[in-house]
Amino acid sequence: MSKTQAERPPHSVDPVPAMDHADAPPLSPTVRRHLGQTLRGHYADSLSAPVGERLEALLAQLDKTAG
Repeated sequence: MSKTQAERPPHSVDPVPAMDHADAPPLSPTVRRHLGQTLRGHYADSLSAPVGERLEALLAQLDKTAG
C-alpha cells in the first residue's frame, strides 16, 4: 500500500544530488544539434504566437529603462 503525500515524511535533502557543471561531461555536437532542432520544433508555435498586451507593455517598459 502506498503512502499519501500527508503520510510521507518531509525530505529536506534532494534524493538526487545536483551535478556540478564542471563535472558534467560535454555534449557531443550531434546531441547538441538534435536538442536544438527538437527544442526549436517544440517552441516554434509559441514563438510565432502574438504577445499579450500585458507582456507587450512590460517589454516596452524594459526598452525605456534599457535605452
